[in-house]
Amino acid sequence: MDNNILAPLQNVLCDIAADGHFALAYSGGLDSRFLAHAAHLLGCSPLLLHITGPHVPPDESEFARTWAESLSLEFREIPVDPLTLPSVLRGAKDRCYECKRAMFTRLKKESPLPLCDGTNASDALAYRPGLRAVRELGVASPLALAGLTKKDIHFFAEKTGMSVPWQKPRPCLLTRLPYGERPTKEVLAAVAAGERAVRKTLAREGLLRADFRLRLVAPDRIELHMLSSDTAAMPAGLEKTLLENAHEAMPGLPYPVLSAQETLSGFFDKPSA
Repeated sequence: MDNNILAPLQNVLCDIAADGHFALAYSGGLDSRFLAHAAHLLGCSPLLLHITGPHVPPDESEFARTWAESLSLEFREIPVDPLTLPSVLRGAKDRCYECKRAMFTRLKKESPLPLCDGTNASDALAYRPGLRAVRELGVASPLALAGLTKKDIHFFAEKTGMSVPWQKPRPCLLTRLPYGERPTKEVLAAVAAGERAVRKTLAREGLLRADFRLRLVAPDRIELHMLSSDTAAMPAGLEKTLLENAHEAMPGLPYPVLSAQETLSGFFDKPSA
């Protein structure tokens, strides 16, 4: 592998941490994982700080931990409960900002190393209220500084041999609830279990790359949002199986309804929201 393709990122990392040591807010998603992967290839030693709490599905934490261990990268789990934050409890539209600020404030206390995150150059084009907290706290975003977009990251991840380079975004579970909805640990755990059931069902059908979200769009209505391109490719009978398996994993919550979407990101981020 020609490390020259990572030269722009290497230059940014050298400016942030000349000795190659930095802390990384590491969710285990594509962006933070690629940053850890690329830094490792470039001879850096990132400290991976992974937030856990009711807003993070346990299987995502397990994936993040297992992948870090596969590269022998230093990994720490940091428990934080965002349900103690007033803005999050109200389901306010700035909940992501307050949550992100609390999370990164906690991470900065964990290590004296410069703290980085996985924000990329494409994130500036979307509604990302949490980015204000990142900037306010002086957290560095090497991927964005190197000009790497989400498309670039998918490409370079595959080119440099990172596992699961097609990994889909998995925003925190709080984004499955509309603004104004009070989140509870029980509801978040149920949604996480429902999504796990959907993921396993899709995997059995060979649809590992299909993207989806289970969203509580109203107190009495849960929708399984999938891309139209994925629903069109589903075999006959799979819709019923997906909904039944999700419902079985979410006792006490409404029976879900499948809803095809042109895009999955930012469903609740509308002018009327």
